[in-house]
Amino acid sequence: MPNNVPTPHIKANVGDIAKVVLMPGDPLRSKFVAENFLDSPTLFNNVRGVQGYTGTWSGERVSVMASGMGMPSIGIYSYELYNFFDVDLIIRIGSAGALQKSVAMRDIVFGMGACTNSAYASQYDLGGSFAPICDWETLECAVELAKQKGLKYHVGNLLSSDTFYDESGGGLKWQKMGVLAVEMEAAALYMNAARAGKRALAVCTVSDSLVTGEATDSDERMSGFVDMMKLALDVAAQMQKSNKIN
Repeated sequence: MPNNVPTPHIKANVGDIAKVVLMPGDPLRSKFVAENFLDSPTLFNNVRGVQGYTGTWSGERVSVMASGMGMPSIGIYSYELYNFFDVDLIIRIGSAGALQKSVAMRDIVFGMGACTNSAYASQYDLGGSFAPICDWETLECAVELAKQKGLKYHVGNLLSSDTFYDESGGGLKWQKMGVLAVEMEAAALYMNAARAGKRALAVCTVSDSLVTGEATDSDERMSGFVDMMKLALDVAAQMQKSNKIN
């Protein structure tokens, strides 16, 4: 593991960050999770206002740190966490826009795969199209816990888009391919995990719908998706208790 820590983006030392990191896009959601759910949270990063905390949940060390918006941003933070800070699993806890009628507001979507319109994979010079997927054991754990909690969830493809305001209306084209929802980060996270030999899962709450036009506001997106947050924390703890995390 490289010795160049702290990094330009994370002011922490190896050991300050847990093996499992929850990663919302919004720094205020990171702060909310730490202050409302973690026992004895300690701030390990606030570079650029991207807050990261480490505490405990259900007796296991867990960190939560924001990723910012988009694949370039989560690409930087997840790369550094995996490769410089010895993190084994990152669970994205974000919001997504529904692309299917069956995916309702505030439902939870597990990204089994992440389609993308990004050129992020071109750096690997693979000579083809890479299919970014999550870690199966983490997904299996998350689905089982969601069943136990009686949560309404969906499992399938996400679209990780480089554009929030899409002039082409491309989201509805992906809808025809069965993609469940659109967000902006999962594909880069999955590719970084694959390259580093680590684990990743994107867990998203539906915050708006491209089908019905419904939408939540920024306050609810920051602090209202509590079912997703607690589920992700339980997954983080369970993966460690079952010795799936090194």
